[in-house]
Formats: sequence, structure tokens, C-alpha cells
Amino acid sequence: MALPPQPLLHPRHWLTWAVLGGLRLLTRCSYDTQMAIGRALGRLALHTIRRRRHVAERNLALCFPELDKAARTTLLRRHFESLGMGMIELPMSWWAPAAAIDRRLVLEGLEHLQAVQARGQGAILLSGHFTSIDLCGRLFAPHADVDILFRPQDDPVIEHFLGGHRRRRFRHAIERHDIRAMVRALRQGRTIWYAPDQNYRGSNSALVPFFGHPAPTNTGTARLARMTGAAVLPFYMERRLETGQYLIRIDPPLEGFPSDDPVADTTRQNRILEAQIRRCPEQYLWVHERFKKRPAPLPDVYARRQPSA
Repeated sequence: MALPPQPLLHPRHWLTWAVLGGLRLLTRCSYDTQMAIGRALGRLALHTIRRRRHVAERNLALCFPELDKAARTTLLRRHFESLGMGMIELPMSWWAPAAAIDRRLVLEGLEHLQAVQARGQGAILLSGHFTSIDLCGRLFAPHADVDILFRPQDDPVIEHFLGGHRRRRFRHAIERHDIRAMVRALRQGRTIWYAPDQNYRGSNSALVPFFGHPAPTNTGTARLARMTGAAVLPFYMERRLETGQYLIRIDPPLEGFPSDDPVADTTRQNRILEAQIRRCPEQYLWVHERFKKRPAPLPDVYARRQPSA
């Protein structure tokens, strides 16, 4: 194995290298042991990362008003446990041998994507940010030629490892703001794994309901499909802890998508995502500020002191 670039060996990076070494050692443990460690890390984070706990509490209160306080508290704990398992799955996606994890994949609906690719049409795999996203990417990569979107990491050591992983597992990786590269790829008949579900306030943003509450949302899915003629296929992932398996499901291409109304299309997109989230609500990324910086008179849902009704 080639040595990392010399600047990454500077003493200021030694702590990061030590953490990565410990994570690599964890991949030699049994799957059950790794998941138990992940749950423990998540419970620790629940009590120490107060800002993210607050964000998750507010999101769950908004999105699941039908749950009583005790049920939401349980869901919050399970979510942080799921976050911890996602942290452990990241080094698994880097270093676990194929024999140890490939058998854990349950893949449904691949034929829908293959049919689109066979006719030379671009495809958008419409997904969301779930806690098992890293390992599911590793599991799915051998089964389809898919381009991924990425955000460069601030830590150069982490980016070194993630960049190497992207190059090994995927043919193309596109920086998440590079719209021209996405359009070019789709017009060439390639497939993009796309998750436009996080808070977005750019030029192609609209206030669209998410679990019944207005949320700044990227309308890019409909716009990309209209510009390129790409098919849009819902793409789901789910950790099945009771069996140690990971479900990845691809639905048939959406009919009548895009329409002439990108806001209506984005509303439809959110409803599709909501249905999947309800299947495994603890596995969605609730620590993300999905309702951040909405325009007045909408309230700041993450303010520590909420306005009285």
C-alpha cells in the first residue's frame, strides 16, 4: 500500500491517524460487536452533543406530533444509537473484506434501473440522508455503474481516505455543487445517486412541506430531469439490525415526472421520502437543521425558547 502524501504525516494529524487506526481495528470484530459499540457511541453522543440533541428533539416534535413525549424520547435514543452505528459502518465501508459484508445485502428492484440504462437513458436515484448511507454505498457499488455526489472534507486526512474510497468503488464522483457535471453525466446516459433532502436556500429553492411544515428545499431533481430527459427512480436504504442485513430497494421510474411545476414535483418528492422515513424513522438524519432560516413570519424552530402558542 502506498504511503500517504508527506504533508498528511505531519504531527498535527497524528490524532486523526490514531482514531482511524482504532476504527480499522474495529472492523476485525464481529458484526454484532461492532454494532454494539456503535450503539454505545450513540448513547454517549446523546448526552454530550447537546446542540445536535436539541435539533433532533425539535425535528421529531415537529414531524411526529402524534407521538407522546415518552415515545419521542425513545425514538430520540434509538436515533442516536443509529447515528453511532453509522459511524462504525463508515470504516466498515472502507476496510471490511467483501466476504464479511457483501452477503448482508438485500437488493430489490435493480431491474428497474437496468431497464433505464439499457436504453441509454440517464437516471437519477432519488434518495435521502439515512445513517447507513456509507455502507449501503459500498454494498451497492458492485451491482450498478453509478456516479455519486460528494462534499470535500475539511480534514485532509479524512478526505484522503474518502477520496480513495470513491475512486475504488465508483467510476465517477461529482462535487455536489457542480451542476454542469451532473447535467453532462445524465445527458451521456449515466446514473447519479442524488439526495436533495437537506436544507437548501440557493437559487433553485422553494418552501415545500416536509412532514406538513414548510422547509427550504432544493427543486433540482425536477430541473435536472427536465434538462436531461433522465428518469427518476426512488432509491431506499434500510438497516435491518435484527437480521444483520441492509435492504436497498429501487422503485420503477416516476410517471409524469417532471411536470410543468417544479414546486409540485418537489412536494411529491418529499412525500415519497416521508413514506420511507416512516418505515425506519430512527435511521433518518434528524440532527440536521432541516427547517433552518425560514423567512418571516415562520418561527425559528431551533430557538432555545419557543414562542408561546
